[in-house]
Amino acid sequence: MADLSDHELLADLGVEIEAKKVAARTPREERIIAGFEDIVRFVDEHGHAPRHGEDRDIFERLYAVRLDRIRDQADCRALVEPLDKHGLLAEAPGVSEAGDAFVDDSDLLADLGVAPGGEDDISVLKHVRSREEVRAAEEIANKTVCADFATFKPLFAAVKQDLETGARTARPFVRDSGMLKAEIKAGQFFILGGQTAYVAEVGEPIRAPNGEADARLRVIYDNGTESDLLLRSLQRALYKDEAGRRITDPVAGPLFGAERQDDDLESGTIYVLRSQSNHPDVAAHRDLIHKIGVTGGAVETRIVNAAKDATYLLAGVEVVATYRLFNINRTRLENLIHRVFAPARLDIEIEDRFGNPVRPKEWFLVPLAVIDEVVGKIIDGSIEGLTYDPQSATLTPA
Repeated sequence: MADLSDHELLADLGVEIEAKKVAARTPREERIIAGFEDIVRFVDEHGHAPRHGEDRDIFERLYAVRLDRIRDQADCRALVEPLDKHGLLAEAPGVSEAGDAFVDDSDLLADLGVAPGGEDDISVLKHVRSREEVRAAEEIANKTVCADFATFKPLFAAVKQDLETGARTARPFVRDSGMLKAEIKAGQFFILGGQTAYVAEVGEPIRAPNGEADARLRVIYDNGTESDLLLRSLQRALYKDEAGRRITDPVAGPLFGAERQDDDLESGTIYVLRSQSNHPDVAAHRDLIHKIGVTGGAVETRIVNAAKDATYLLAGVEVVATYRLFNINRTRLENLIHRVFAPARLDIEIEDRFGNPVRPKEWFLVPLAVIDEVVGKIIDGSIEGLTYDPQSATLTPA
């Protein structure tokens, strides 16, 4: 008997083979999806939906108009609904069936008062400062020669030595999705554009056009120059610089480090986990809910049975951050971390495999960037007396 092919065997069994059709999207649908993804990225970065207003960035205003158009059109809403992780489509003042009414960015810019000089030209605006003007206002202070650099030179030499000995460490300048901006104070050192920068002075608080607090800084650089840029401008520059770093304050000895010294005694690892649970309360705030713990063994070993353990919400987990630690009491460290985040402890009750109610206590509703900030303050010894305020998403005096 001749060998039959798979298709012939399936035919003998009465199975009909139908090629799976891949739905092709029209250029208009691709444009709508791409535009909505831009809006989602904006919310990821800034923590709020794009808003209207002449004092807003032109791109934020464009996104706000685009979002209104998508909300108003039923076919657009249906197309991007699977991407709406922030619930942006919840507000729909008037849903219509006029799908063809969706317009591209050039039409949206016209609604905002932009008078394009050519295709894709968004530099001529009405009632809104151009990007060039905004950038000029923010970066008006070019570096100049620091007349009294001799006063600061010993500080840079000391910082260099501290970094070499491990008394200080250079840590990434991080942020979360717009909910928290990393702090900058007088006396701090940073690495920006390959240079060490020292914040010598912080001026009186001023109110930026977007309503945020700002201040004029005097920043000294290790090459003998200085600038008087705005605090927010320095923050933005550090965020954009992949090699941008915050240099920690000096401590008697590093608690954490990427490299272990010969005389260090390894004590374990701080781990931060994100749950894959489908519980409604968890799914609604998945990016903010984290389990924070300390273990003396491998994190992977500790979480291998997470799906069967009520402590882990009876679901798989994702490791989103780890910090190795040396010469420290693990129990005291874990208690300290949990004390800081106690106001944001997740209040949730689930049933274990036997139907018994369990209230896990190591889960907290807190952004990852704040966890990283707390670890940094533990490292430099400045965590004492601080606690997390869920309302402002910042560390405040206890």
